[in-house]
Amino acid sequence: MTERGGGAEGVRLSGIAKAFGATQVIDGLDLAVRAGEFLTLLGPSGCGKSTLLRIIAGLERPDRGTVAIAGRTVDHLPPAERDVAMVFQSYALYPHMTVAGNLATPLEMRRLALFERLPLVKHLSPRRRRVMRGILAEVCAVAEALRIDHLLERKPAQLSGGQRQRVALGRAMVRRPSVFLMDEPLSNLDAALRVEVRHELADLHARLGTTFIYVTHDQLEAMTMSSRIALMDRGRILQLGTPEQLYDRPASLAVATFIGSPSLAVLEAVADGAGGIRLGSLRLPFGHRFASGTRLSLGIRPEAFALPLGPEADGPALSARLARAENLGAEWHLHVRLDLPGEPAAIVRLPAAEYAAARAAGLLEDPLTLVLRSRGVHLFGPDGARTAADSARALAAE
Repeated sequence: MTERGGGAEGVRLSGIAKAFGATQVIDGLDLAVRAGEFLTLLGPSGCGKSTLLRIIAGLERPDRGTVAIAGRTVDHLPPAERDVAMVFQSYALYPHMTVAGNLATPLEMRRLALFERLPLVKHLSPRRRRVMRGILAEVCAVAEALRIDHLLERKPAQLSGGQRQRVALGRAMVRRPSVFLMDEPLSNLDAALRVEVRHELADLHARLGTTFIYVTHDQLEAMTMSSRIALMDRGRILQLGTPEQLYDRPASLAVATFIGSPSLAVLEAVADGAGGIRLGSLRLPFGHRFASGTRLSLGIRPEAFALPLGPEADGPALSARLARAENLGAEWHLHVRLDLPGEPAAIVRLPAAEYAAARAAGLLEDPLTLVLRSRGVHLFGPDGARTAADSARALAAE
């Protein structure tokens, strides 16, 4: 998804801190969200992402720090005046109202005086009738955009989970906010429906061009929909970047192990003091000099392993034992134990055609020979930070 907004500011968080009792949930966090982008707050449960979203919405007050939306500080404003719309995990629909009534309610609250919403008065007010005609037109337009226009007369109990989620989105859309805030909106849907609604959300963002801030613990949601991802842990942002940046250039071992499925293998390595590292008896060049004996971590993505077939035979080789093979249709996952100290586990991802060729060539008999491709291999220093070493160039030159 292309980034929108040309660097314009949508939401800026400066020095945000929040504690609940003795538990520090967010600690001095800074974040700038560009106008019109789809930014996802990703992280494990309890990392502070939902609390941060509620602070933006005004549902929680930070202990310190400021929130600005479209260049305007909003710390003193209540939620209704922040020009944001929030979509909750629980849908929060009015069960006694039709879909049309649920969609119209935010506009009625904003455009009608209190007496015009009273049951005995609403049918007698000419102004109310004029306003309601305009509201109905907007409700119909939003319902058509979300493909729920045929459901306007139904009540929430008569809808599927996906349909309820679209109504919740529509109720936010009719307000035309400058920022959409979404807190795990797909977690109540089954797997197939999550895929469908993910596509709809991405399409909706592309059509509206409005700032989306989305909270999830599901990296697949984050990777497939986001312009950028802020990966959080313990109230801090570990890395902020595009999905490609977090996957291909993780800033730390913590980022690398969280992003990617299956997860990368983490191997213990030792610096040789001459710009290389040693995995048991195998030496790999990295062009990044650590003192001899420095303990490092080598991360290897599942697709960085190959079997010695044709051109893939070039590169450093490792011996391994096959524990089991999983057939996922378009690809196979080989669960192996590497012939290294401690026999670390790893997963090898192979396209189905490559697996079939390797099986026909007898390459899946123990011990396996695995070749390291250059892409997907990352070296991390003693502090867990990714080194500046270019693994692709180093391994390709070996």
